[in-house]
Amino acid sequence: MDSQKSPEETVLITGGGGYFGFRLGCALNQKGVHVILLDISSPAQTIPEGIKFIRGDIRYLSDIEKAFQDVDVTCVFHIASYGMSGREQLNRNLIEEVNVGGTDNVLQACRRRGVPRLVYTSTFNVIFGGQVIKNGDESLPYLPLHLYPDHYSRTKSIAEKKVLEANGTVLERSNSILRTCALRPAGIYGPGEQTYLPRVVSYVERGLFKFVFGDPRSLVEFVHVDNLVQAHILASEALKAEKGYIASGQPYFISDGRPVNNFEFFRPLVEGLGYTFPSIRLPLTLIYCFAFLTEIAYFILGRLYNFQPFLTCTEVYKTGVTHYFSLEKARKELGYEAQPFDLQEVVEWFKARGHGRSPGSRDSECLVWDGLLVLLLVITLLTWLSSSAILSL
Repeated sequence: MDSQKSPEETVLITGGGGYFGFRLGCALNQKGVHVILLDISSPAQTIPEGIKFIRGDIRYLSDIEKAFQDVDVTCVFHIASYGMSGREQLNRNLIEEVNVGGTDNVLQACRRRGVPRLVYTSTFNVIFGGQVIKNGDESLPYLPLHLYPDHYSRTKSIAEKKVLEANGTVLERSNSILRTCALRPAGIYGPGEQTYLPRVVSYVERGLFKFVFGDPRSLVEFVHVDNLVQAHILASEALKAEKGYIASGQPYFISDGRPVNNFEFFRPLVEGLGYTFPSIRLPLTLIYCFAFLTEIAYFILGRLYNFQPFLTCTEVYKTGVTHYFSLEKARKELGYEAQPFDLQEVVEWFKARGHGRSPGSRDSECLVWDGLLVLLLVITLLTWLSSSAILSL
């Protein structure tokens, strides 16, 4: 291929400064696609030649539209969202503004600028709300809005429906129409992931990972970042005429296709960094009570000290209740085939950055955290037992 040849396609990635968005942008860039990354923060890594970064906030339509200046965007990958885990889950206003308002702005910009394809990054949580799901498929209905256990899942459901309902919209600048689809990924992992894995490692290093909880037979799913990249590229192709627009208006579950107990999934990471995997298992209801008290403490004290809650109620459900989904539709219609990955590359990534246990390291700090954790669990246990006694009367 002539290196001076202009790319045939230009794509815009909202949330392109984040872990997954940047990884997707690099993969598309390697295929000769011109990539524009739109985000409020620039990528942590060096931006390769051929990729353009624009700082912008999807809450403002003007920020989105400036990314379309002087280019004809052929596909938008709408990845940007807020409120997936930790204290972010408790900021309801910002979650609504980004996930719902931001999606409205992206859809409006696509219509105005004549973008023919939109791939939306959704989540398992538009279907899962704490109920057991085994090998579910895309025929499962959305939950009623009042039954979602957290605002992130609720707003992602609203946004996904908006995106799929926009499929078939007539574009303002041409006689063509907008084709949309939604991918519902499991929890993302991979070397360099910056949302969930560092939090897990920090708890391990501070001696806070002293127990697991829930039924050891409970199963959840994860998706490696490169499998998710593959799925997004396939989905964008499946919105084209040459593929018969097969993905038009459709949702797809995406994962590694290997249901696993949440805590067993992280065992190679914990032990790979030199720590002992906990042998204590606590009841799911006790930990949910603990998370509930933690959330109350955050709402009371969060304005004075914006600490990271140890666990939120939603995270208890996500990690402790069985929910996994079939990949059959993604295989059949997109040609998606999950590649095998493990956590070894993640372990090596953390080790290369100075993580990992050394003999006698941080023992005094761990004792402090151990004492605090035991105190919190005792308080939770007493609250839990009191509640159980009242309910039994």
